[in-house]
Amino acid sequence: MNPDLKSIEDQRRWARVLARDASADGAYVYAVASTGVYCRPSCPARIAKPENVRFYASPGEAEAAGYRACKRCNPAGLSRAQAKAAIVARACRLIETAESMPSLAELSAACGLSPPHLHRQFRAITGVTPKAYAMARRVEAVRVRLADPETSVISAIYGAGFNASSRFYETSQASLGMSPTALKRGGRGVAIRFAVGQSSLGAVLVAMSAKGVCAISLGDDPETLVRDLQERFPAAQLIGADDAFEALVARVIGFVDAPQIGLDLPLDLRGTAFQQRVWRALQKVPAGETLSYSELADRLDLPNGARAVARACAANTIAVAIPCHRVVRNDGALSGYRWGVERKQALLDKEAASRPGRK
Repeated sequence: MNPDLKSIEDQRRWARVLARDASADGAYVYAVASTGVYCRPSCPARIAKPENVRFYASPGEAEAAGYRACKRCNPAGLSRAQAKAAIVARACRLIETAESMPSLAELSAACGLSPPHLHRQFRAITGVTPKAYAMARRVEAVRVRLADPETSVISAIYGAGFNASSRFYETSQASLGMSPTALKRGGRGVAIRFAVGQSSLGAVLVAMSAKGVCAISLGDDPETLVRDLQERFPAAQLIGADDAFEALVARVIGFVDAPQIGLDLPLDLRGTAFQQRVWRALQKVPAGETLSYSELADRLDLPNGARAVARACAANTIAVAIPCHRVVRNDGALSGYRWGVERKQALLDKEAASRPGRK
C-alpha cells in the first residue's frame, strides 16, 4: 500500500490514474500540489509523485481549492474521446440530412479535420467508413419507404438518396435479405421453410431460405415465435417442415442442450456489411469462452467500437449459430439478450460445463 495515499478509495483512484483509465474520467479529478494543476485520470502527462496528489470530486472543487485546469487533458471540458465522438456524431448528422452523399473532403471540411484523420476517427467509433455508413442509412431508408403501399420501388430508391438504382442493387440483396420488389410485397415469392421444436430452454424456431438459415429464435410460446416470423415476412411462402428439415431442427436443439457437439450450418445473413463482419467474428469465439464488447471490437481492429459492436450483436436474429450470448460486459456481467438474459446465462453454463476437463 502506498503510504502517501491514506484511504483505500484514494488507493483505487491512484491505480486508475497510473493506468490512465479513461472510464474514470468524470468520476473525479486529481490535482498536483507541485504544479497547481488538476487533471483527468486519463491525462497522458507525466505521472506525479504520490505525495503531491490530491483528489477532488469535480473540477469545481479543484478550482475552489486553488488549482487550474490542465491544458493537455481539458478536465473541465470535453475529454479527447468525447470530442472525437462529438465530431463523428456531427459527420453522421451531415450524412443523414444530406440529399446526396457528401464527399469525404466535404465532411472533413465541415468537421475541421483532414480527410484521413476523419476517416480514421469515424471508422474507430462507428466501426464502418463514412461511405459504408451512408450506404447503410440509405438502404434502411429504402426499407422504410417500401413499407408505404403508395411508394414504388424506384421512388423508394431515389427518395432515399441513391443517384442510380444500380448502386442500390449492388448491396441490397445482402442488406435486405431479398430483392426490393420481394420486400415491397412483404416477402411474396420468397419460400421460407420453418419448424418449431422443444429444448431445455423452451421452444426453438428454425427458419431457412434458399440461401441458408435466416432465423433461430428462442422463447416460451411456439405460437409467438411463429407470429414473429410471419410479421417479418408477411407475404412470404412459409412452408411447414418436412422430414429433412425436422432433422435440421433436431441438430439445432441438440446443440442447445449439448454445445460440445458443434453446429455448422449454412447461414443467410441479413444485415449491413458491418453487422455481418461482427457476426462472422462471433462465430470464431469457441463454445465455453466469453469476451467483452471491447475485446470483440479490438479483434475487429476497432479500439473505440464497443458500442457499435453491441448494436450489431443486438441486431442478430440467428441465436446460437451466431453466438452473441458469448459477449458480456467489461466487468463480466451479462447484458441484454434478445431471447432473455436467463437463457443467455443458461447457454453459457451449458457451454462451460461441456469444456474439456470439466465434469
